[in-house]
Amino acid sequence: MRRIAILGVAWLVLAGIGLAQTEAAKPGPEHKKMDFFAGSWTLDGDVRPGPMGRGGKMTENRKCEWMDGGFYMVCHTDYKSPMGNGAGLSVMGYSAADKAYTFREFNSDGEFVDSKGTIEGDAWTWTSQDKMGAMTITGKFTMTVTSPNSYAFSFDMSQDGTKWITVMDGKATRK
Repeated sequence: MRRIAILGVAWLVLAGIGLAQTEAAKPGPEHKKMDFFAGSWTLDGDVRPGPMGRGGKMTENRKCEWMDGGFYMVCHTDYKSPMGNGAGLSVMGYSAADKAYTFREFNSDGEFVDSKGTIEGDAWTWTSQDKMGAMTITGKFTMTVTSPNSYAFSFDMSQDGTKWITVMDGKATRK
């Protein structure tokens, strides 16, 4: 009987801890800033000739919505570019431990992008480290909000983190 009482008390303590964690877990103001990205978007841009290929026009249709709980924004993407057509899935969030936004994307070309983001005024800047053969390249994706329903974007690459090459730029518009 004593064993059952001890197990009962342990269960109540664990249930209480779990309930306290559930009640305490609420999205913060950093998460609210990601509201801007919710909805359907069309991105139109220019890919410049260079490390990414021959260059040309790119288009992307992206639909983003909050995952239940309000901590993560999930986006589904279809794109057409000079390198080919495809689809992607991305998840955006905020890491309180790192004090940075997070962006993880997987696409039908077999690529995976893991970026950290910051906001300064109307500009979101996402940086990532990518392997291109034996080289590690730093990528920087910058989004500048130009209205409640649009933003300008650019993607730059660098081998040393000081000299940057613009690989792509364009505009995104909410549908």
